[in-house]
Order: sequence, then C-alpha cells, then structure tokens
Amino acid sequence: MRIALFTGNYNYVREGANQALNRLVAHLEQHAGAAVRVYSPVTDTPAFEPAGDLVPVPSIALPVRSEFRLALGLPRATRRDLTRFAPDIIHVATPDILGTRAQTFALDRGTPLVVSLHTRFETYLGYYGLDWLRPVVDRHIHRFYRRADHVLAPTPGLIDEMRSLRGDDRVSLWSRGVDRDLFAPSQRSLEWRRTRGIADDRIVILFFGRLVLEKGVEEYVAILRKLLPDHPVTPLVVGAGPAAEAFAALPSAVLTGHLDGQELAHAVASADIMLNPSTTEAFGNVVLEAMASGLPVVSADAPSASALIVEGETGHLCTPGDRRAYSDALVRLVEDGDARRAMGAAARARSAAFSWHAASESVARLYRAILAPPPQARPDGAAGSAMLAPAPSHP
Repeated sequence: MRIALFTGNYNYVREGANQALNRLVAHLEQHAGAAVRVYSPVTDTPAFEPAGDLVPVPSIALPVRSEFRLALGLPRATRRDLTRFAPDIIHVATPDILGTRAQTFALDRGTPLVVSLHTRFETYLGYYGLDWLRPVVDRHIHRFYRRADHVLAPTPGLIDEMRSLRGDDRVSLWSRGVDRDLFAPSQRSLEWRRTRGIADDRIVILFFGRLVLEKGVEEYVAILRKLLPDHPVTPLVVGAGPAAEAFAALPSAVLTGHLDGQELAHAVASADIMLNPSTTEAFGNVVLEAMASGLPVVSADAPSASALIVEGETGHLCTPGDRRAYSDALVRLVEDGDARRAMGAAARARSAAFSWHAASESVARLYRAILAPPPQARPDGAAGSAMLAPAPSHP
C-alpha cells in the first residue's frame, strides 16, 4: 500500500496536528507495511526529524503568521514525483492551496482521496481582524471536505458536523493518543518549581501550548488577573509564540518558553490545574497531556474539550467567554485540595483510553477497507461497500 500525504506543516513548527501525522506515518511504515511519501513545505530549521520520506514543496512565508509556510500550488516537479510514486491513496491534511491541488490531482486520476480535519482555520480569523473573510473561507472549507471520498475527524462532535456538511456517512474517527509514561504524575517536581521561584504552597495554574491569540491567551490573562489579588495562585506559561508579550500583564507569571521531552513533562506535572480557554482546537492534545500528568482541567466547552473532559469528574467545562464561570471553577479547585487531587487522579485514569497505536491503526484500517476489492454480489443482488468506517480508537 502506497500513501501520499499532503500537509502544510509536517515538521518545521511543532504542533499537535503534525505530531499526529508523524505518529501515523511511523505506524504505517512499521506496522502496516505501507510506503508513505509526505509532501510539505520545509525550512532550514526543522523542529524535529520527520517520520517517513519527506518531499519538500516550494513555499513562501505566510502573511500575518510568518512562522508558517504556504505552498502556492503543486509544482511540475512535485507532480512528476507523485506520478512516479503512483500512490494507492492520497491523504490531504490541510485545506490550503497545496492540499486543494492535491485533491484535484487525485480526482482527475481516480485515486481514492482521504481528508483529515486537524485545525479549525475558520475560527482563527476573528483574532486577526479578518472576520470579513469568513464567508469565503467557509465556502472553501465546505467544498474541501465535500470533495473527499472519506473524511477523518478527531472527535464525535466533529464527526457529526462533517456528516451534516457532507450529507453522507463517509466520516469516521481518527482520535489521538498520549505518552502516559512521559506525561505522568510521577514527573511532578517541587525542585523544578523551587528553581523557578514557585513556593510550595502556591497553586500553579497552567497555560500550555503555542502562545498565539487563537489559543485563548487574552482570556487566560484576564481570568488570572482577577484571581491573583485574592488567591495564592501562580500563573505558569509553557510554550512559545508571537503572543508571549500578552503575559506581561501578569508580572508574577513564570514563562518557560518552548520545552520538550522530560523538561516538558516536569513542567506540566508540576502545575496543579490547567486552564484552557481555547475554542479553536480540533482536538485538545495539550489537554490530554495535562490530564495524563494528573491535572484537573478547566476548559472552554468546545467539542475538542468535551470529548476529553467529564464535567465535575476530570475537570470543568465553561461557556466560552464567561470569565466568571472560569474564575468560579478555578476558585473551587484552588480552595479544595482534596477535590483538586481527586479530579487529577480521575483525569489521569481517563487518559488511559487514548492510545497512539489504536488511533493510527484506525486510519490503517480505513485505508485497507478503501483498497479492498468490492464484495461479490449476493444471490439477491445486494452488495456492500468497501468504504468502511474504522472502529473508534477510544470509548
């Protein structure tokens, strides 16, 4: 089985979407006997070594967000490479120009086309004064997902949304996983806290992810500014990005910058509560990592969070934009250590339902179903479809 994968960012900026894609490619090559060729923009300073065979596609810096790259099409050299590879399936992960041209390539040649949903790009526009573009972007995204033979979505809520958009059932779950050996309560370290000036009796409220406006940076700052005068809390900001300056409004905040590996695991587990006001995620990778680390999570009630958090058991879900609700939920956990620790333990247990192997294998099953020969017609003339939806990778 030969898979051609197209994405706008495979390894030049580390993010949740390309973590899932690299995990998938490694799984396909190691466990499914697949040959995978990945087509993506690249830079001279990759964030990590890519899984699989990466083919660079010429690109330019993206306006407004220059850390990202934009390929302006499917160049002739890339088309020749793709033709020589002769993929059995083309999988497109980004609704950009490159992804749209790859879709057309697949449709023109009758190659099965799979699309996966990773990012709610349409929700970003308001953070950059681009609301006027929303109707155009919505039309493009709707067409992008309707053109595919099959769509993979990361949460049940997004599956329902895609099925409604497409008007068919050719949508199935590609969930995510977490490294529970790395992200674990055992990584908690008072020494790590002390070396960063955090007293043992402070309740540390974590912001975790890229520091960009669409991740809810301004909401986090506003909520913490309200709590700080009356409660023994310390803001901990784990991540890097262009919106880092927004945290200057929290003079007591500890900003770690980008962390990886054990250092990242220590930082996350050494917090006490995670606050996630973001509504733009397709899947809450950082929420799941915090849960695996034993933290209760107070989050916006968005599909990405509600697929992970059990209200009142592993955390709290708040109406997006309701700062009073966020504050009240945080205060309850700050003031009740027993409840906080019980929720953290429940969050850790809940994270066990999410496995990278199971998530990636669900995609491999879909590929195999697409490529399976159609079943022979029964004597009564009925026949099934080979386009089977994979089983969910978590309960």
